[in-house]
Amino acid sequence: MRKTKKRRYTVLKGEKIMYFLILIAIAVFPLSTVFTKAVLSETNITLEQMKNQISEQEGINESLSMQVDELASLDKIQEVAQEKGMTYNNNNIKNIDE
Repeated sequence: MRKTKKRRYTVLKGEKIMYFLILIAIAVFPLSTVFTKAVLSETNITLEQMKNQISEQEGINESLSMQVDELASLDKIQEVAQEKGMTYNNNNIKNIDE
């Protein structure tokens, strides 16, 4: 009868390093995914806030533009001039032709 020798399997140093790197990759990948999604979510919130601010500012700008148009109208200018004691004299107006 032959005696069978049990062969012992030894883990090589390179295999240990490879297993260690695989374990680190398995642990880091989900964490990096969560971190990336958190940063993306924060960026989206900031973007929505900026859009709201832009929308509000556009409304304010439109209101102010309408106010400028009202105040720059000929009727309003004549009204303010009369309040300040000025008179409208058509002879003082000069047209410049190009």
